[in-house]
Amino acid sequence: MDNYFMARLSKVASCALVVLIATNSPLAAQDLTPMEAAAGGYPIPGDVWLYEKELACQKALKTPGYYKSLNGAEIADAHRSGHFPCWSFTGSWKDANQVFAHKSDDKHIGAYYFNNRRPGELFLAGGGTPTDQNIPQAPFVAKVDPSSGQTIWKTYLGNPPIQNFWNANSNLNILENGNIVFMWSTRVALIDPGSGRILKISDQLPSGDARPEDVNFKHLTAAPDGTLILKNQNRPTGCTYQGTLAITLCLQEDKIQAASHLVAMNPDTLEILDDIDLPRSASSPHIVTTWEGRIATYFADDASLMRVWWDPELKELKLDENFETVTQLEGQTTGTAPTLMGDWLVVQNNGNGSYEIASSLIAVHQGDPTRVRRIFPHGDLDVESGEWSYAPPKAGSDPENNMVFSSDMGMGSVAAVHIDPATGEMEVVYLLEDMNNTFQPTFGPKDQRVLITSDMVLNDPSQKLQDAYFEQNYSEVLRWREAATGRLLAESDPMEPLLPNALFTPGYGGRIYFPTVDGRFYILQVKPAQAE
Repeated sequence: MDNYFMARLSKVASCALVVLIATNSPLAAQDLTPMEAAAGGYPIPGDVWLYEKELACQKALKTPGYYKSLNGAEIADAHRSGHFPCWSFTGSWKDANQVFAHKSDDKHIGAYYFNNRRPGELFLAGGGTPTDQNIPQAPFVAKVDPSSGQTIWKTYLGNPPIQNFWNANSNLNILENGNIVFMWSTRVALIDPGSGRILKISDQLPSGDARPEDVNFKHLTAAPDGTLILKNQNRPTGCTYQGTLAITLCLQEDKIQAASHLVAMNPDTLEILDDIDLPRSASSPHIVTTWEGRIATYFADDASLMRVWWDPELKELKLDENFETVTQLEGQTTGTAPTLMGDWLVVQNNGNGSYEIASSLIAVHQGDPTRVRRIFPHGDLDVESGEWSYAPPKAGSDPENNMVFSSDMGMGSVAAVHIDPATGEMEVVYLLEDMNNTFQPTFGPKDQRVLITSDMVLNDPSQKLQDAYFEQNYSEVLRWREAATGRLLAESDPMEPLLPNALFTPGYGGRIYFPTVDGRFYILQVKPAQAE
């Protein structure tokens, strides 16, 4: 740390540093946001005395297949819950709070997913978002300083123009043995977390009826026995766009996706154990859990919620032909990854948007797929006024308090919904006027749960929302809230937009990481406001 500060001091005169730290100075106002200036322009280590407690809390949780870290999987766990019970809120629950920030020293263009391993380590994946000219970037994994964002190592996995593949976002996970596993296009790699060295590369994965150049094996989840369960997204046939948004853009052009493929893989050797064709395209991720002693993979395809069994003794994947629930009403589009709430699976619709009908949450019982409940948490869509419903992120969860959190960017709101664990009945608890296109994660212990949301602030309020989103003509504000009530605890300054399909994720010591479209990411922390 001392070396970092010495390097920074060598770049500016001491008098300039004084001006930099003074939050009311012209230089600070010009070069730093108020929340960056409040942190003195320095990195943010968080409350380091909390590291040990947070790590001990995480080690007590059951995380089969994953390293016991605050964030060993890109969305917390095999359930993709977006729920982080061991993170610490370092602000006040009663009094005013202040947000401090540091923008990463280095750029990591297209960085979308962040993972911790041990305190002092932060890994990120990126390179899946194209430039304005639709030139694909190269997929990479990097290790950075978690306080400053300085690069420690960066490993590139491919070059799309040379190797002719569709480059889009891909999951980042840390296995039980501490190695990083990363998947892109039709390959899987094991990466050494200390050096970035590639330890092993898989053979090309089978892709069923889809052309290899249209395949992105984005979805990787560790089953309870450690087996990796992989599923591909497919770019619609004939589509030439790069990035994950190619799916939405080309479906709007009425292009057709090939059916997805499911693969079981040994996590140590990357040997393919079994693979099966799925009935339809399944663009959303799957989750893995157990039901009645069996390992179950659940996913929503273009029409239904389905289940595939994994038998670790027979090394066999098998589609459960007795479990299928149509999740979409006429006019609705793709369902999200399911959110596991006890015996219920909750799926959100309109992942590819709809001008015809609002998004809904549908709860399906794991033991009986005919037991179904539905709710429209954001209200009705005003079709005549040209309203748009667009809800690609899966619902966030607070399983201990029986709450799910739904975001519909097109309808401009985030809904907190209570689900009855016995009946599956759902009821809206509150509705927030936060407009965003990402997950609604929950943090901290049951009795002091924090919900973090973001809100898009359009630079031109008269611009059509779809155009503003795809042109990224807006800023974004991050809000820390009491999950039970939606009460605002803290709010950031406006920041550059969150990278599409990216997440804001937790860090040790109360930090949050927010990756932006310009390639740098914010490191943020909330603390009680200082008396003036």
